Amino acid sequence: MKIYTKRGDQGETSLFGGSRVNKSSPRIDAYGTTDELNSVIGVAASYSLSEKGQNYIERIQTDLFVLGSDLATPPDYNERIDRLDEEAIHFLEEAIDEMEQELEPLKNFILPGGATQGAALHYARTVCRRAERAVVKCNQSEDISQITLKYLNRLSDFLFVLARYENKKAGVSETAWKPERKSRRRKRKK
Repeated sequence: MKIYTKRGDQGETSLFGGSRVNKSSPRIDAYGTTDELNSVIGVAASYSLSEKGQNYIERIQTDLFVLGSDLATPPDYNERIDRLDEEAIHFLEEAIDEMEQELEPLKNFILPGGATQGAALHYARTVCRRAERAVVKCNQSEDISQITLKYLNRLSDFLFVLARYENKKAGVSETAWKPERKSRRRKRKK
């Protein structure tokens, strides 16, 4: 199988089932951003994650492939495809709860960053939020699984907690956000 087909040279691509759509379609944006998210998570996994973090990431990347294929499938496609279910969301929630047992409760916003792996996971969280926005936009005009929306929402929470967890395991403390409070006097009109 050749990697290039030349079928997309005019700005169109195929969905599962063979229907052709413009590459600017909301569905393409949704699964393209999900693919980008999976790649960014792969970058985060290339750093020294804890064993727990590495195991979580392997599961997440597999789930994101399933989610991407679901997004690449038009609702009228009759063939059976794998789709995420509530169990995938429960996995994320249980993982969040497990990691949070080892973390200090948050009392302030924290600046994204820390150790390389933590910073990469914070970046992945922001890409996840963008993927979520793309899926929400697509859902306004096309039929999208509600599990997909829930999964991406929960995944961004998971990535935030995993970033905190990996920073702790790396021995890097979090930096609390402290807004500057400048006294501003309003000039009164005379």
